Amino acid sequence: MRLSTVILPVRRWHDGGRDEWLRAEELGFHTAYTYDHLSWRTFRDRPWFGAVPTLTAAAAATSRMRLGTLVTSPNFRHPVTLAKDLITLDDVSNGRITLGIGAGGNGFDATALGQQAWTPRERADRFAEFVPLLDRLLTEEAVTFEGTFYSAVEARNIPGCAQRPRLPFAVAATGPRGLKLAARHGQAWVTTGDPKLFETGTPDQSVEAIRGQIKKLGEACDDIGRDVDELDKILLTGFTPEPGRALESLDSFVDFAGRHFELGVTEIVLHAPIPDSTFAADRKVFEQIATEGLAQLR
Repeated sequence: MRLSTVILPVRRWHDGGRDEWLRAEELGFHTAYTYDHLSWRTFRDRPWFGAVPTLTAAAAATSRMRLGTLVTSPNFRHPVTLAKDLITLDDVSNGRITLGIGAGGNGFDATALGQQAWTPRERADRFAEFVPLLDRLLTEEAVTFEGTFYSAVEARNIPGCAQRPRLPFAVAATGPRGLKLAARHGQAWVTTGDPKLFETGTPDQSVEAIRGQIKKLGEACDDIGRDVDELDKILLTGFTPEPGRALESLDSFVDFAGRHFELGVTEIVLHAPIPDSTFAADRKVFEQIATEGLAQLR
């Protein structure tokens, strides 16, 4: 069982940003992630910094805690340039980076470069090309590839990742094509639950939906002869019914986490509190959960 956090890139580094990452390491979180967006929902008109530079600074400031994106997507990334950034980031962190990666959505990232938002089918098509190419770019010294959406011509990535054969992928997916990518390329799988249940569903319905997702992940692994237990299963909280429940109290967290660990979830990710936002929460409760929560479950 692992407990991790997401630190949204909303604070200037020298005005509380650095302290947030250092405190996460002091509290003992397994991993501190950040969103990889150009902006996000209600934060669109608020401060928002870039994920890769933020993680690079966090890598230099911390020494033990793993770091990562939750998640990167093809919406404004290209595999060739992303691979170079990731190799550098993995080097600066001395091999502590996990790449959370997903197909993207219809948020601000989808149109910020002037393109029309992709359809769900096109997002899936691009993701199916993006992930295998990125895998190659992070494991091979030189890659040439010509695809429908992405190409690479003798792209050099020497010396490669600090982690071998490459840094781990945590693939966010619930549909059949994404689950196949997670089974083939992932070292972890990420879910936020079933979005259809967020506003009108119940906690019990959400648990059953995640149980079904894990079952389908197992089937995707079976199809290629892989043991599903090889993949970590990560739940990013805040998007299931009663989204603030996990941070209401230590007891609420223990009940929430226990139900999900029983499903086979191996890592639960909590948002670091942000006042006056959808992620507002009691900082004392958050820190108590960080230091005492897992002990209550063992």
